[in-house]
Amino acid sequence: MSDVLAMLYATYIIKGKWTYSNVPEMLRSQVKQILIDAGLEDLVKENA
Repeated sequence: MSDVLAMLYATYIIKGKWTYSNVPEMLRSQVKQILIDAGLEDLVKENA
């Protein structure tokens, strides 16, 4: 289930609806890896 939530957060970040700082702590590493794998590591900003 956490994989689905991580993908949901990553999708919303990619679409510009949320930022990485909106991601709950328990999902951050998964979301970060999804964004890095997609070549979008520039979206991983703690204070954005």
